[in-house]
Amino acid sequence: MNRFTVEKIEPLKLASVPPLSAMYTLSPYVWREEGQYTLLLRAVPHSADPVEKIARIYAGESADGLSFVMDVQPTLSPGPDAEDRDGCEDPTVVVTDGGTFVYYSGWNEADKRGELLLAAGPNHRHLQKRGVKLPSSPSYANPKEATVVQVPDGTWRLFFEYAAEGASKIGLASAPKVEGPWTMLESPFAARPDLWDSWHLSPGPIIDADTPSPVMFYNGATRDAKWRIGWAAFDPYYTKIADRPNEPLIVPPPPRRAGETDIAFAASCLERENGEVHIYYSVADQYLFHAALSCG
Repeated sequence: MNRFTVEKIEPLKLASVPPLSAMYTLSPYVWREEGQYTLLLRAVPHSADPVEKIARIYAGESADGLSFVMDVQPTLSPGPDAEDRDGCEDPTVVVTDGGTFVYYSGWNEADKRGELLLAAGPNHRHLQKRGVKLPSSPSYANPKEATVVQVPDGTWRLFFEYAAEGASKIGLASAPKVEGPWTMLESPFAARPDLWDSWHLSPGPIIDADTPSPVMFYNGATRDAKWRIGWAAFDPYYTKIADRPNEPLIVPPPPRRAGETDIAFAASCLERENGEVHIYYSVADQYLFHAALSCG
């Protein structure tokens, strides 16, 4: 079973212009394509009024995976339909022979409703919105934070965060194609009393997806929402958890100033040929970081 050690943590650097340069950024989804690193992230205006904090998704490119030159215009903007009229959030990217698929969270402020939406196209700069793929429901309220992975029989699994019983929980669905339709499955994830992930859970990126023991870097928190990053190993079809250490892998530094949240939240990861794993995550919902991990 893999074990991970954090070897280095570095901030991401964004070269951007207004309005992006005046926003705070989170949810960095990084992947490699055509010899470079590509990034999608969530950008939110600074405001005390939730009505004005309308998120949109921007793209950027990098040669080294640390310094990104950001696009001037958003890749995905809110509206005009109600499901994402007040925010496009938390992108997750799947690149296949059929094109680029971006799952993201849409927000409707008037209804306080979030749903999982899909945009797709030949690449991340030419996306068309495909609408709601996982609606909010009484059983799975405000689904968001998608993790999408293919399993050995060619079908797909969708992990997602949802709200229930005053907590964030992890749901699981299955589909014959990456774009759905999605059918709910029993999730192997549960909170663990008296540990760092005792109350809230949210899925994160997966490595070793084509091996007998894929690993997810997931997010967990106590009831007071102190989020940390840990890992869990699964069977190939994600029906059960084979290993899940008791201690978190990444803990955020102390808040820089009063009012900042105590949060580290994984968004994406990359595997390197030398065996390293690289996690991209946000701290306090506004600072972007990269962690290099050794495995052994």
